[in-house]
Amino acid sequence: MARKFDFASLELFVAVCECRSITQAAELQNISASAVSKRITRLEEFAGTPLLMRTNSGVAPTNEGVALLEHARNLLYNLEILERDVGSRAAKLRGSLLMLANRSANAALVPGSVASFLANPKNRDIDVQIGEMTSHEVVSRVKGGLAILGVCWSETDMTGVEWRPSKRDHLSAVVPVNHPLASRDRIAFADTLQYEQVGIHSGGPVTHLLRRESVRAGKLLRYRIVAPTFDAMIRVVESGLVVAIMPAMVALRYARGSRVAVISLTDAWKERQFAVCCRSRRALPRPGAVSTTSSA
Repeated sequence: MARKFDFASLELFVAVCECRSITQAAELQNISASAVSKRITRLEEFAGTPLLMRTNSGVAPTNEGVALLEHARNLLYNLEILERDVGSRAAKLRGSLLMLANRSANAALVPGSVASFLANPKNRDIDVQIGEMTSHEVVSRVKGGLAILGVCWSETDMTGVEWRPSKRDHLSAVVPVNHPLASRDRIAFADTLQYEQVGIHSGGPVTHLLRRESVRAGKLLRYRIVAPTFDAMIRVVESGLVVAIMPAMVALRYARGSRVAVISLTDAWKERQFAVCCRSRRALPRPGAVSTTSSA
């Protein structure tokens, strides 16, 4: 079925509204004024109402014309974007990359890596969207083809995806600067359990690990507060109420300028490693293939 609206007519209508003159719009578009009038008449016939009205200073859109003008501008803008991205004049297609990462990776690793990736002139035609999920959800989405790349903890079940190890991190305790533990260079996790702690909402593998190790130590891990973000955890610790356990890279980033101390844990299980996963490195589209070489 033939469309009642065409982009050429909408472009002429916008030009007439902006020039407030059919004659001037025709000159700008290099077309006769009579041809412009015919286009406007066809638009009005389809709309079933006048779209322009005569004024002392030329022509102006009616109420219905104003509504059409807004839609026309949006359509023409989207058309320009489409032509820029996939038009025949484009030097190459723009790429789009969806990357999912767990909370720790997004807090300490992914933003900087993505920024460095996009700063490379070779990647100027690639757009990146970053999402956040638990490590298990990240792998599930990547395996299902809903994301090109994922960043999660390396101990996550990677069945069905290809992955490679990335940066290493370790867990640390974060305490107020005037806390009894603040002068320590290193500390065992069990020694922190005599103090109330702050956890993070919807905690993932790290929270489960800490609960398991507290049971092994025969002590109770009590979360006096559950915060929504790592930054909020640091703010709570700074208030002097509780202790926090979190990845060191995250702690050091959010603790800058705060009155807290970051103390490395001595436990063997403190070591953590991030991993980058995908369905198949060989089958990655160009944006994904390029980004796997970044520091993430």
